[in-house]
Amino acid sequence: MKNNRSAILWLTQGAAIAALYVVLTVVFAPISFGAIQVRIAEALTILPLFTPAAIPGLFLGCIIGNLWGGAIALDVVFGSLATLIGAVLGYRLRFNRWLVPIPAVLSNTIIVPLVLRFGYGIDLPLPLLMLYIALGEVVGCYLLGELLASALQGKWAAIFRDFPSAVSQKKKGD
Repeated sequence: MKNNRSAILWLTQGAAIAALYVVLTVVFAPISFGAIQVRIAEALTILPLFTPAAIPGLFLGCIIGNLWGGAIALDVVFGSLATLIGAVLGYRLRFNRWLVPIPAVLSNTIIVPLVLRFGYGIDLPLPLLMLYIALGEVVGCYLLGELLASALQGKWAAIFRDFPSAVSQKKKGD
């Protein structure tokens, strides 16, 4: 019975994270797409710190957000894979809160400029596109993500129950 409850909770959390990602991407569409972008939804890439349900939630949210936002197929596939890579590796780094956003920043910095150049035909040097995307990811993942993590820090047990987070495991070891 507990396994069914945990599975339902995990699916619900993943779906809620996906829905939030979509809403934040679409509502802030003017700054979520293009060569210079700050995707507000990327703040959610901090959530693997609290729950593994964030991994499929972020991936599915990015797919739907890109589709709904009018992205080309190349962007839907590879932009979403960049988010998936960031979420999986961020979850693996969950025992150090400050490391969790790094994979999302790096994967998007490497993959998204290639999509912008070869998918959308944006004729800027790749290093410049990488710089633009990296800066936007730092704002989304670190600045906004850390604000979100701070807001959730004391509330994680009520929101993400049944999943031991790095936060709870750290406190047990102190």
